[in-house]
Amino acid sequence: MLPFVAPLETLRGTVGLWTSAHESVAPRVHGGVAGEIESLSFSALWFPESWGRESLTSASLLLSASSTLVIATGITNIWGRDAVATVNAARTLNATFEDRFVLGLGVSHQPLVERLRGHTYETPLRAMREYLNAMDAAPMHAYEKDQSYCRVIAALGPKMLELGAQCADGVHTYLVDVDHTAAARSLVREKFLGVEQAVVIGHGREEFLRRAHQHLESYTGLENYRANWRRMGFGSDDFVRGGSERLCDAMIVHGDCDTINQRIEDHFSAGADHVCLQVLGPDAATPPSVDWRLVSDGLDNVRRRRP
Repeated sequence: MLPFVAPLETLRGTVGLWTSAHESVAPRVHGGVAGEIESLSFSALWFPESWGRESLTSASLLLSASSTLVIATGITNIWGRDAVATVNAARTLNATFEDRFVLGLGVSHQPLVERLRGHTYETPLRAMREYLNAMDAAPMHAYEKDQSYCRVIAALGPKMLELGAQCADGVHTYLVDVDHTAAARSLVREKFLGVEQAVVIGHGREEFLRRAHQHLESYTGLENYRANWRRMGFGSDDFVRGGSERLCDAMIVHGDCDTINQRIEDHFSAGADHVCLQVLGPDAATPPSVDWRLVSDGLDNVRRRRP
């Protein structure tokens, strides 16, 4: 088994956390969220870029507030800055914080690109390929110009997964099932495969569905996810706002720690190198600290079994 580029090798066989909850607190104190996640022994904090904070600035704050935690963007929007700015920021962050930053890149979604940023959303596969090529050609005349960094791309469909294998260090998948993980592994070959998995720990069926529907509300309106779900066997009846119960059950694990652990192990067995859990708490705008701790406490045996 060949080693990955640092820090992806650090993440191999580990469980991280995916969250945007740090954006619900003031920036000068949101590092406390990173410290909390680090204290719970998660290996990484993955976070998105959409309507909130600029991702590379946020990464710097989160890295500053932690000492061992890997900070990963899931994703940095390629329409948000040019390739030169992105690659040079990744070099600076890794040089400053001892190779703890993972640059996750994505093409985002048409509403976020056109309505929010004023760009034209077209040929996303070509846009990503050209962006990666521009990063490779980008100059840097600073001390850290030779600093290594790693990049993964958000990928769902086969062509983007193949691009991740060809032109990046791997891929980051989101809102997928175990069968998708197995299919992704066959396409990315030996490259890194990081899988996001949403979970609701405990609670009855009614509360699970409330949290699940709330979580899926925006995603069911985005064609990139609908297209991937169609490939996975879902249809228009599942794409009602907030998702059908069938979609909720497939995308979000509900149960005790043993149930969550089994899904993690299933992803690893299917080929995932790293699983990042998105813990859905009672309020999407508040860090779900209690549920984070419950999930973390139940992961100890999983961590000991991973290589």
